[in-house]
Amino acid sequence: MDAIDALIDAAQTFYDDARTSENGRSRSWEHCYRVFRDARTDPSPDYDYLSLHLAFYLASWGMYRGSCFLLQKDYKVLSPIVEEVLKPEYDCLFGVACVGLREPEVQARLIKVYAYIAKYFRPIRDEAAGRAVASSVSPVLITKILMGTLGCVPAYDRFFQDGVATYKVTTQEYSPESVLRLVDFYEEHNDRLEEARRGMRTEDLIYPQMKLLDMGFWQVGFEKDAGDAK
Repeated sequence: MDAIDALIDAAQTFYDDARTSENGRSRSWEHCYRVFRDARTDPSPDYDYLSLHLAFYLASWGMYRGSCFLLQKDYKVLSPIVEEVLKPEYDCLFGVACVGLREPEVQARLIKVYAYIAKYFRPIRDEAAGRAVASSVSPVLITKILMGTLGCVPAYDRFFQDGVATYKVTTQEYSPESVLRLVDFYEEHNDRLEEARRGMRTEDLIYPQMKLLDMGFWQVGFEKDAGDAK
């Protein structure tokens, strides 16, 4: 099966599975993304409420497991990140179309917000570990935050990485260059992907283009893992 066929089928499977359970964990992204969307036009956003939503979304997707330093903190530790991503300078990233990610200013904003989150988390992670940790803050955690709050990049977790590696669409490691290769892929198949994406919405929430890629390649990786296990 070609990459585009596999991606569309997998994304549809992910989306349909999310519809079968009113309280399934896949809904956590929808809840989180919606409240951050609404907060961008709220003159007095409730940072505490938004931090709770972000924390629960992250917990739903594995970021509060025992090996993650966030497990040692309460949800309020996320408040500075919430305040940062809601700054107007990042409006250009919210639900950004792939074509927009080619713009130098948009790329600069993405690099800036990623760097902010990494820098903010480093001393918190060191404190939780009781030592200075040499490695970088996990791109998985940072990209999950960016997907939940801005919908601008996929979450580069294990299943997504396996999915893109299966079809050699982009690198498994997160980087601006890796994202641009995803942009190339989306634009190459724009008509088919947009046709699929038009059916992926819930109430007033339209799934952004990067969420389609996130769902599809995650599902490809998930199904590959399940097949390998059998």
